[in-house]
Amino acid sequence: MKFDSKEAVTHLEYNSLRKPLIIPEYGRHLQNLIDHVRNIEDREERNKGAKYAISVMGSMNPHLRDVPDFQHKLWDQLFMMSEFSLDVDCPFPIATKETIFSKPEKLGYPQNHPKYRFYGNNITYMINKAIAWESGEMKDALILVIANHMKKSYLSWNKETVKDEVIFEHLYDLSNGKINLFKKEEELSTTANLMQVNKKQSNKANYTNNNQKSNSSSNNTNKKFKSNNYHSKGKK
Repeated sequence: MKFDSKEAVTHLEYNSLRKPLIIPEYGRHLQNLIDHVRNIEDREERNKGAKYAISVMGSMNPHLRDVPDFQHKLWDQLFMMSEFSLDVDCPFPIATKETIFSKPEKLGYPQNHPKYRFYGNNITYMINKAIAWESGEMKDALILVIANHMKKSYLSWNKETVKDEVIFEHLYDLSNGKINLFKKEEELSTTANLMQVNKKQSNKANYTNNNQKSNSSSNNTNKKFKSNNYHSKGKK
């Protein structure tokens, strides 16, 4: 049979002329298979074709194909590739365009813009709790703890020093004038003690990181040592 090259060119099919793939990772052949299954008139044969398409899709991820959640995902993808026009019996709720492409509701993140950022966002919550407590020794102790925490946070940001009056002023401002330590003449922990606490916490964090790096390096060395011993024994 004589081959006509010019005629053969007219039968070539280019990707630019083909229908775009809905899920490209499954390839053109699977898309054609699903299109064929969609056009099968007999429902029983159409169900068989759909199950066969699912088995082919699952074979691309054999370690997941028997997991129920993954099976549900495969069926959803099958309906997506059929443009949601495949009428078959599905063991899961049939996916629709609305359920697949519906956007989740916008999650509103709290927009906190604290006046004194170096104290963090939780300090306002702590101050409000202290204000809500009944007057007494417990409330006074909590306010003193909050003030010392504020001073420690301030020293983490400013490494030099801070007067107690500055902390009292900030606490008065953040509590809208409901907590006033100026009248009580309270004395907070000294700068030296708080700086020592910050230093201990910093050293502890550095020690933990260095210890993890050291253990990782030691494990790698042990693996190399065992590997070398294994190869040397093999040569003997």
